[in-house]
Amino acid sequence: MDFKDIIYRKENEVAHIIINRPEKRNALNRAARLEMMEALGDAENDTALKVLILSGAGGKSFMAGSDLNELSRFTPLEMEAFTSTLGGRFYMRFEQCDKPVIAMIDGLCLGGGLELALSCDIRIASETSKFGQPEMFLGIMPGSGGTQRLPRLVGPGKAKELILTGKTIDAAEALRIGLINGMVSRDELDETVMTTANQIARQSPLALKWAKKSINMSQETGLAAGIAYETLADCLLFSGKDREEGMKAFFEKRKPQFTEIVE
Repeated sequence: MDFKDIIYRKENEVAHIIINRPEKRNALNRAARLEMMEALGDAENDTALKVLILSGAGGKSFMAGSDLNELSRFTPLEMEAFTSTLGGRFYMRFEQCDKPVIAMIDGLCLGGGLELALSCDIRIASETSKFGQPEMFLGIMPGSGGTQRLPRLVGPGKAKELILTGKTIDAAEALRIGLINGMVSRDELDETVMTTANQIARQSPLALKWAKKSINMSQETGLAAGIAYETLADCLLFSGKDREEGMKAFFEKRKPQFTEIVE
């Protein structure tokens, strides 16, 4: 698979999708989004892969939002078409991916970049990273899930503060408010993210899929419906071969060898 605006590679059970537009601070244009969708589709269909890692090339930006040169030329109708196909739905593809997605953030994580990170399951950042939703300075607002996912993660009050002021916060503050899961030095970032990815990759792919779906469901429904969904998912897993292997390995005091495939 040949790409221009991203780097896509596989490392054992981990797929890496790297936004490769450092000269544009990894701002996403239409072409980059389409390439990311193609890479994501390949990773979803590759049964040897268990985890995805999203990052940005160049060491200065994870992603600094959408490509404003492209965005500024859109008419309202073109913007509506773009948003409906490569806006909110683009971000939801990562959120709804059956495999866990980790955002490895080094540098600027702004606008659509923060919205992309919010669509990931785990966010780990270097201590020099910066976060914000600065759309207000352009006379617009977050339009790809920022007003929905950010308050779910940090609470409506803090989300309103960040969105309405457009201010940027550092990684320490992002960690304090729960926006990111971890903060490390730049030298430790790759190793820390890979350690987390490998810890996840040891688990049953089927269990990972249904655990992620159940957690996502908790953000979309009431408690009773969420627990009912969780119960059904757990019963489904309990009837599988990976459950048998996991319990057998526990009693035999060895590491489990999970073999069930997510379809």
